[in-house]
Amino acid sequence: MSALTSRDVLRPGPKGFKAVVQRLVFALMPSFFTFLRRWKPVMKLGNNYLTSRYDDVREVFATDPAFGVVYKPHLDVIMGGQPFFLGMGDTPQYRHDTDAMRKVVRPDDLPVLAARTQAQAAEIVAGANGKIDVVDTLVRRVTFTMLGEYLGVPEPKDGDLRVWATRLFEFQFADQGNDPALRAEVDEIAPALRAHIQSEIERRRADPGPDDVLSRCLALQKAGDPAYSDDFIRTSLMGFIVGGPPQPPMVVPQAMEQLLRRPPALAAAQAAARADDDDRLRAYVMEAMRFDPLAPGLPRVALTDWTLGTGTSHASTIPAGAQVLAAFASAMMDPRRVANPRVFDPNRPASDYMHFGFGLHECFGRHINHATLHLMLKPLLAQPNLRRAPGKAGKLVKNGPFAERLVVAYG
Repeated sequence: MSALTSRDVLRPGPKGFKAVVQRLVFALMPSFFTFLRRWKPVMKLGNNYLTSRYDDVREVFATDPAFGVVYKPHLDVIMGGQPFFLGMGDTPQYRHDTDAMRKVVRPDDLPVLAARTQAQAAEIVAGANGKIDVVDTLVRRVTFTMLGEYLGVPEPKDGDLRVWATRLFEFQFADQGNDPALRAEVDEIAPALRAHIQSEIERRRADPGPDDVLSRCLALQKAGDPAYSDDFIRTSLMGFIVGGPPQPPMVVPQAMEQLLRRPPALAAAQAAARADDDDRLRAYVMEAMRFDPLAPGLPRVALTDWTLGTGTSHASTIPAGAQVLAAFASAMMDPRRVANPRVFDPNRPASDYMHFGFGLHECFGRHINHATLHLMLKPLLAQPNLRRAPGKAGKLVKNGPFAERLVVAYG
């Protein structure tokens, strides 16, 4: 089956010994980070460096003149060579492009998005007959529907936006080995998604339709604002679709798994859901995500020689051209800055969290995530007798960095 018509959101995972090794690596990662924070805070592996302490991770994220993003080569493949601000440094074009998109992705949209998220999640939970896969049936459906409608990117004809976006997300953010099979799928999907969005731009230019990000871009284009060329609109929407909706189906089920492991925390989160205390519910979900965040870390490249941790006993000079992995998963467990990090504490200060990065390239959608992620679980948490499904289905299964299945029962 062509990648364009596939309905398999995730590619087949590793089997046999390779699968065992992969599970072992993920299982041992927290202990490995504990060792590194104590004994080797900046570890060199060839021309790659791994930094694990809170202060060092923030220093990498906050020092854009020294540590640039590495996303441009893969973004060029996805975007057909058109620039997208995720791949830029702190340049005038970066500021121009992000400012332009902030005109159409507005803070006053958040209450509407939150209401849509909760309503859709409630409808799905109510129709699931007491048993549901949190990954695909709940979170993935809610996310792609909510963000697709908000951005103005519908399902492609004869294609599946969930598949297309997730394949491109994997290529952009997880394909460190440059897998040729994945690249072959990307070479089919990327031009098809560009054509799909361009077709939608042209259709909506003639018939503006509902108020969404695309219609706002086209209104500004029609008013003569030169920022909103077709290339800019298409590339921005594509960047948001690839970088946005594939992430909640990864991290929200992982948060659910962490709550299921902690009955007192689960009971408190359920009480918050039933009491419509959304701020309290958000605090529980954010804290649960700290124990299994989206990824171990984010990559950067040293743009100049830079001494990381200056003034500390582990100060290390990272040479220009070296790759750096800023392990924010480790940083959020660093007892030097995070009090009692092994304790589940929903009352933590916001500074303890780096779920959405930090600094110039902090996630553009962080406010949408802040407004909606916990509401994807709210109707489920409000159900009576919420529990894992029997057998293997009731435990979170991962396929590489992606959550694949977690089935729960209720009622």
